[in-house]
Amino acid sequence: MNPLQSLPENIVRLIEGAPFTEYATVSAAGVPIDTPTYLFPSDNLATLDLATGLAYPAKAERARRNPKVGLLIEGGAEEPVVCIRGRAAVRDADLVANARRYLSETGFEGISYGLPWSEARKAVWYWTRLIVEVTPERIMWWDKPADMDWIPHVWSAPADESYPNSDPAPSGKATPAPAWPQRPWRDVARDGLARGIQPHLTLCDEDGYPLPIRVRSSELVDDGFKLTLPGWTPWERKGKANLSYIGLESFVGDIEVKGDAILFKVERPLPQLPNMLDPRLVLQPTEELKETFLARLTGEVARRNQPIPKIPEELPPPTRLAHIRFSRYGSSAPTVDNTI
Repeated sequence: MNPLQSLPENIVRLIEGAPFTEYATVSAAGVPIDTPTYLFPSDNLATLDLATGLAYPAKAERARRNPKVGLLIEGGAEEPVVCIRGRAAVRDADLVANARRYLSETGFEGISYGLPWSEARKAVWYWTRLIVEVTPERIMWWDKPADMDWIPHVWSAPADESYPNSDPAPSGKATPAPAWPQRPWRDVARDGLARGIQPHLTLCDEDGYPLPIRVRSSELVDDGFKLTLPGWTPWERKGKANLSYIGLESFVGDIEVKGDAILFKVERPLPQLPNMLDPRLVLQPTEELKETFLARLTGEVARRNQPIPKIPEELPPPTRLAHIRFSRYGSSAPTVDNTI
């Protein structure tokens, strides 16, 4: 059953037109991790899909290991908020098809910074993608953010619903990730607060689904952040958590409730990739960064017994839903600093 068939029109419209989602997975240690990324539902809206580069595959590999994931789709102040529990299936059996679909869904102008396609197509480390297809298991929504003090509307999949499996895991050991530099957490925190955008807090619910929710306010305290949350949250306010400022300043730690205060005690910040901090490096990296990405890409395609894909000389045409997103946000998906 297509879950969107029974959803209100404004919810369907938001999902069709939203270019981004907060996408949460669970680490091997049981810690939820939220990563904002491009969203591109399948044409029939049966799955809500996203991707990551094969040169930095962590958020897909976490979903292959544990398919319980969460999505949060937000509009403006008077538009809905949609929180989704889903089951993920990782697709990497055909990297050429993945690259073509990713281009059809996202375009390239939003990250081109004026670079023509004849040059942008050379960034094979970026266009070689793992696609993650998310089949909704439960959809919760509010008609606008101010309604989040109350329980949401809910759609649930049938109890006997079957969910697709990921493609088989590649053979051998994963190519080691680079040792990206890490700064003191308070320095990273100050950068996040300076953005003037409230972060997302992600915890796992009672069934193990990691679900992001935007906080109402955040401030720096001695050992972390003091938070104000909406009146209703999809999880108990305790345990391991992730606090993310648009994916650029992201922290793991623990939630504690002290009286009326919600405290996020920082354990550590997550690494900041250079091309997250400077999106111009996505398609035009330094030579050192390019070599790092190509080395990992080479190792990962070999594990999958595939060659590095040949990126098409001509841009594939946009999909039906890409046209909807582009008409709302411009000629191509808009640039965000952390879309990798």
